[in-house]
Amino acid sequence: MRLHRLLAPALALLLVVASPATASAQGGEVPRGPTFLDRALQALVDGIQFGAIIAITAVGLSLVFGTTHLINFAHGELVTIGAVVAFFLNVAVSGPGLHLLVAAVLAVIVGGLLGGLLELGLFRPLRRRGTGMINFFIITIGLSLLLRHVVLVFFDSRPGSYREYDLQDVLTFGPVGITPRDLTITVLSVLVLVGVALLLEKTRIGTAIRAVSANRDLAESSGIDVQRVVLVVWVLGGGLAALGGVFFGLAEIVTWDMGFRLLLLMFAGIILGGLGSAYGAMVGSFVIGIVAQMSSLWFPVDLQNAWALLALIVVLLVRPQGILGTRERVG
Repeated sequence: MRLHRLLAPALALLLVVASPATASAQGGEVPRGPTFLDRALQALVDGIQFGAIIAITAVGLSLVFGTTHLINFAHGELVTIGAVVAFFLNVAVSGPGLHLLVAAVLAVIVGGLLGGLLELGLFRPLRRRGTGMINFFIITIGLSLLLRHVVLVFFDSRPGSYREYDLQDVLTFGPVGITPRDLTITVLSVLVLVGVALLLEKTRIGTAIRAVSANRDLAESSGIDVQRVVLVVWVLGGGLAALGGVFFGLAEIVTWDMGFRLLLLMFAGIILGGLGSAYGAMVGSFVIGIVAQMSSLWFPVDLQNAWALLALIVVLLVRPQGILGTRERVG
């Protein structure tokens, strides 16, 4: 009897431990997590979306560099301003409460006007005075700090989100899941990039932009109004930056420094694709976005930008001119 009392708890414990295996043997299903392939496909889809947002913002920056050789560190603030303007028009209590689509269109217009204003009111007069590139470099850093803190004063440091499309059911395509919001962002981003490519290839102003990017002096001697082309590029770049800011804020969250956080990845995409090449900026941005998201399969999410920049370094060691860049003789 005493032996039975001692063995009873042990037998009960064995039954509890063995019960999952018994249920499995009898046909019960044990929940299984996603496989590595499933997670890789999901990361690839997320990377394409992230790369499309980077590409929209980077194309304008690349066009400005191609036509003026200006490295504009204030471009990230144009991204932030686009997102913040749409936020105030869509969400703010004192705002008109417009639908996000209308707010986004108005934000793009504001971004384009601001880009044109910077060209006409600041950079064109400086170019006429013969300002050197190092001075331009410092001016854009100062302009970036100024615009960023102006946004901080009006927007505050608290993050915000747009009124529509906050909570949505996930659409499942096999092992991949994506919300209608993210799917719309990706599709619209790709359509905008295709539109920019058609603009550059099929229109007179696009041909003029490519000519000025290839050789400014030769384009001017051929009768192209270089100053007008540069103004169009600034307006186009500001509008694209604002649109990218709206998409970035919709995909993640609106903050006062969101453009600054995205700026390094923009430069990485431009350098990886080839300096001054709009198509190179598109390709390089997609590579950066995909690498950043795929790296989270093995490493912490906080390090995803570091691995994207490491990919940039590796590619440049093999191909210094970038993916779509061309070699140039020095001297």
